[in-house]
Amino acid sequence: MATEIPALLAMAFRSVMDEVHEHLAAEGFGDVRPAHGFVFQYLSHREGATAVDLGQHLGVTKQAAVQLVDELEQRGYVERRPHPTDGRSRMVMLAPRGWACVERVVAKWSEVERRWVDLIGADQVQRLRTDLQAIVTESGQPVALRPVW
Repeated sequence: MATEIPALLAMAFRSVMDEVHEHLAAEGFGDVRPAHGFVFQYLSHREGATAVDLGQHLGVTKQAAVQLVDELEQRGYVERRPHPTDGRSRMVMLAPRGWACVERVVAKWSEVERRWVDLIGADQVQRLRTDLQAIVTESGQPVALRPVW
Protein backbone atom coordinates (compact mmCIF):
# COMPACT_ATOMS: atom_id res chain seq x y z
CA MET A 1 0.00 0.00 0.00
CA ALA A 2 1.56 3.29 -1.15
CA THR A 3 0.38 5.33 1.80
CA GLU A 4 2.52 3.41 4.25
CA ILE A 5 5.91 4.66 2.95
CA PRO A 6 6.04 7.76 5.21
CA ALA A 7 5.22 5.58 8.21
CA LEU A 8 7.90 3.06 7.21
CA LEU A 9 10.44 5.88 6.89
CA ALA A 10 9.50 7.13 10.37
CA MET A 11 9.73 3.62 11.82
CA ALA A 12 13.10 2.98 10.15
CA PHE A 13 14.43 6.25 11.59
CA ARG A 14 13.06 5.39 15.03
CA SER A 15 14.57 1.90 14.88
CA VAL A 16 18.00 3.26 13.97
CA MET A 17 17.90 6.01 16.58
CA ASP A 18 16.76 3.64 19.34
CA GLU A 19 19.75 1.44 18.49
CA VAL A 20 22.07 4.48 18.41
CA HIS A 21 20.89 5.67 21.82
CA GLU A 22 21.27 2.19 23.31
CA HIS A 23 24.82 2.08 21.94
CA LEU A 24 25.58 5.59 23.22
CA ALA A 25 24.38 4.66 26.71
CA ALA A 26 26.71 1.65 26.72
CA GLU A 27 29.61 3.92 25.73
CA GLY A 28 29.08 6.45 28.53
CA PHE A 29 26.69 8.84 26.81
CA GLY A 30 23.55 7.68 28.60
CA ASP A 31 22.47 11.23 29.36
CA VAL A 32 21.93 12.10 25.68
CA ARG A 33 18.33 12.49 24.59
CA PRO A 34 17.04 12.54 21.00
CA ALA A 35 16.55 16.33 21.10
CA HIS A 36 20.24 16.71 21.91
CA GLY A 37 21.11 14.93 18.68
CA PHE A 38 19.40 17.66 16.64
CA VAL A 39 21.52 20.26 18.45
CA PHE A 40 24.70 18.24 17.89
CA GLN A 41 23.90 17.74 14.21
CA TYR A 42 23.24 21.46 13.74
CA LEU A 43 26.39 22.54 15.55
CA SER A 44 28.58 19.93 13.85
CA HIS A 45 28.06 21.72 10.52
CA ARG A 46 28.80 25.24 11.83
CA GLU A 47 31.40 27.15 13.74
CA GLY A 48 28.92 27.79 16.51
CA ALA A 49 25.44 29.22 16.82
CA THR A 50 23.53 31.52 19.13
CA ALA A 51 20.63 30.36 21.26
CA VAL A 52 18.36 32.28 18.87
CA ASP A 53 19.80 30.28 15.93
CA LEU A 54 19.25 27.02 17.79
CA GLY A 55 15.73 27.99 18.81
CA GLN A 56 14.82 28.80 15.21
CA HIS A 57 16.33 25.55 13.98
CA LEU A 58 14.58 23.46 16.63
CA GLY A 59 11.29 25.32 16.36
CA VAL A 60 11.32 26.38 20.02
CA THR A 61 11.54 29.68 21.85
CA LYS A 62 14.85 31.30 22.68
CA GLN A 63 14.16 30.53 26.35
CA ALA A 64 13.69 26.82 25.61
CA ALA A 65 16.88 26.81 23.53
CA VAL A 66 18.82 28.50 26.36
CA GLN A 67 17.50 25.90 28.80
CA LEU A 68 18.63 23.10 26.47
CA VAL A 69 22.05 24.72 26.04
CA ASP A 70 22.37 25.10 29.82
CA GLU A 71 21.65 21.40 30.23
CA LEU A 72 24.14 20.40 27.53
CA GLU A 73 26.80 22.72 28.93
CA GLN A 74 26.38 21.25 32.43
CA ARG A 75 26.84 17.77 30.94
CA GLY A 76 29.98 18.85 29.07
CA TYR A 77 28.63 18.51 25.52
CA VAL A 78 28.72 22.18 24.51
CA GLU A 79 30.55 25.28 25.56
CA ARG A 80 29.75 28.95 25.28
CA ARG A 81 32.23 31.43 23.86
CA PRO A 82 32.07 35.16 23.18
CA HIS A 83 30.33 36.08 19.93
CA PRO A 84 32.89 37.43 17.43
CA THR A 85 30.82 40.49 16.45
CA ASP A 86 28.08 40.92 19.08
CA GLY A 87 29.27 41.56 22.62
CA ARG A 88 25.79 40.81 24.00
CA SER A 89 25.60 37.34 22.47
CA ARG A 90 27.38 34.10 23.16
CA MET A 91 28.23 31.41 20.64
CA VAL A 92 27.42 27.79 21.45
CA MET A 93 29.89 25.22 20.14
CA LEU A 94 30.37 21.52 20.57
CA ALA A 95 32.83 20.71 23.35
CA PRO A 96 35.20 17.73 23.03
CA ARG A 97 32.61 15.47 24.71
CA GLY A 98 30.00 16.62 22.18
CA TRP A 99 32.34 15.88 19.27
CA ALA A 100 33.08 12.45 20.77
CA CYS A 101 29.36 11.73 20.90
CA VAL A 102 28.91 12.87 17.28
CA GLU A 103 31.77 10.58 16.23
CA ARG A 104 30.12 7.60 17.96
CA VAL A 105 26.80 8.34 16.23
CA VAL A 106 28.45 8.58 12.81
CA ALA A 107 30.28 5.30 13.45
CA LYS A 108 27.02 3.60 14.48
CA TRP A 109 25.20 4.98 11.42
CA SER A 110 27.98 3.56 9.23
CA GLU A 111 27.58 0.19 10.93
CA VAL A 112 23.82 0.29 10.30
CA GLU A 113 24.39 1.09 6.62
CA ARG A 114 26.82 -1.85 6.34
CA ARG A 115 24.13 -4.13 7.78
CA TRP A 116 21.66 -2.76 5.24
CA VAL A 117 24.16 -3.62 2.48
CA ASP A 118 24.26 -7.18 3.83
CA LEU A 119 20.46 -7.25 4.02
CA ILE A 120 19.43 -5.73 0.67
CA GLY A 121 22.67 -5.26 -1.27
CA ALA A 122 24.99 -2.36 -2.04
CA ASP A 123 23.12 -1.37 -5.20
CA GLN A 124 19.81 -1.16 -3.33
CA VAL A 125 21.34 0.90 -0.52
CA GLN A 126 22.85 3.31 -3.04
CA ARG A 127 19.51 3.47 -4.86
CA LEU A 128 17.74 4.16 -1.56
CA ARG A 129 20.22 6.96 -0.77
CA THR A 130 19.77 8.49 -4.24
CA ASP A 131 15.98 8.20 -4.10
CA LEU A 132 15.75 9.73 -0.63
CA GLN A 133 18.02 12.61 -1.67
CA ALA A 134 15.72 13.23 -4.64
CA ILE A 135 12.66 13.20 -2.39
CA VAL A 136 14.26 15.57 0.12
CA THR A 137 15.34 18.07 -2.57
CA GLU A 138 12.22 17.75 -4.73
CA SER A 139 10.52 20.81 -3.27
CA GLY A 140 13.49 23.04 -4.04
CA GLN A 141 13.29 24.37 -0.47
CA PRO A 142 16.03 23.68 2.08
CA VAL A 143 15.04 20.92 4.48
CA ALA A 144 16.56 20.88 7.95
CA LEU A 145 17.00 17.84 10.15
CA ARG A 146 14.92 18.96 13.08
CA PRO A 147 12.58 17.41 15.61
CA VAL A 148 8.90 17.15 14.86
CA TRP A 149 7.46 18.31 18.15
